[in-house]
Amino acid sequence: MGEISKFCESLDITNPLIVTDRNSKELPFIEELKRFLIESNIESDLFFEISPNPRDDEIATGSSKFQSGNHDAVIAIGGGSAMDGGKAICLTANNDIPLWDFEWKQPPPIISKNNPFPKLICIPTTAGTGAETDSTAMITDLEKGMKLCICHPDLKPSLALLDPELTLKLPTNLTAWTGADAMIHSLEAYCVPGFNPMCDGVALESLSLISKSLVLAVEEPQNLAARGGMLVASCLGGIAFLKGLGLVHAISHMVGAEFDTHHGLTNSIVLPVVTRFNLPGMDEKVRRMSEAMQYEDHSIESFISNIDELLDRINIPRSLGEIGIPEDSAKRIAEKAMLDLAYATNPRSSSFEQVFEMVSTSIAKAR
Repeated sequence: MGEISKFCESLDITNPLIVTDRNSKELPFIEELKRFLIESNIESDLFFEISPNPRDDEIATGSSKFQSGNHDAVIAIGGGSAMDGGKAICLTANNDIPLWDFEWKQPPPIISKNNPFPKLICIPTTAGTGAETDSTAMITDLEKGMKLCICHPDLKPSLALLDPELTLKLPTNLTAWTGADAMIHSLEAYCVPGFNPMCDGVALESLSLISKSLVLAVEEPQNLAARGGMLVASCLGGIAFLKGLGLVHAISHMVGAEFDTHHGLTNSIVLPVVTRFNLPGMDEKVRRMSEAMQYEDHSIESFISNIDELLDRINIPRSLGEIGIPEDSAKRIAEKAMLDLAYATNPRSSSFEQVFEMVSTSIAKAR
C-alpha cells in the first residue's frame, strides 16, 4: 500500500474520500493509508458509516460528505461492505440521480461526459468478496427490506490494489468466513449454465488456489504465501461471477438484509443445502471442480462430503439458527430470495416450496 500516493498522482487524484466500514475505522491500515497520503501532500477525509450490509441511507450520507468536501475520488478500503459502499457513493456523488435508478433491472441512467463518476480505487483487506474488480454493489433497500444490486457500465475501479500484508492481522473467524465466500463465488459461478470459458477458467483456478491456501491461512495466520493465494483466488472469483451466481447468494442476500449477518458466514452455512439441491446431474462440472481442488474421488457425493469437511475444519456453524435466524423468517426470506438477481442464474430451477424448504433446512440444520 506504500505506493498509493504514486497511483493517486498518476490518476490526478488530489482529494479522495476514504470509505470504510464501522468495524475498520480504528484499524491500523486506515492510519497507514492516511499517513501515506499526507506524506505526499494529498488531502483526504474519512467516511466510515458503512454497515456489514450497506444501506441506502448510509450511501446518501456518504454522497453528501463527498460533495461537501469537494472530493475528486473514492478510495474504498476494507472488506466487501466497504467496497460496495464506496462504489455506491461514486454512483450518486456527482449527480442528482436517485440511487435506485441504478438498480440492475433499470436501464442505465445517461451520465454526462462532462460530469463523470469519480475515480475509484479499491483496496481489499479481506480475501473473500472479489468486489475490487467489478462495477456492482449490493445495497439494502430499507423500505423493501431487501438487498438489491446496483451498477452502471461506466463505473469501474481505476485501480484494484491487492496487498496480502493487509490481511495478516485478519481474525481467524473472518479469514474463514471471507475465504469460504471466495470459494462459493467460484463454485456458484462455475455451475451457472452457459458457455463462458474465461469465467469458467478463472473459477477453476480460484478453486485450485483456495484448496491450497484457505486452511493454511486460517491455521497459520502469518503465512504470507497462503494469504496471497487467497487474495488472488478472491479476485479471480470476483471476475468469475460476472457470469452469475446462484441460490446460495439469493438466500444469503435476504438473510443479510433483514438480520445484518456477515455475508460470507451466511453463504457458508447455506452452501451445503444448496449444493445437495443443485449438483445431482452435474457430473462433469463436479468432476472438473473436484480435480481443481485436488480431491481423489470425483463423484458428486464425495465432492459434497469434502466441502462439508472443509467447512467443519474452518469452524463454520452448522445452521443459521446458531447465528440467530428464527424459524418463522423462512417464508419471507424464501419469497424475497426468488426476486434476487442470483436466483435467475441458479443452474436448477426451483419452486417456492423448494426454496422455502432450503431456507428452513438452513435455519434448522444445514449439515
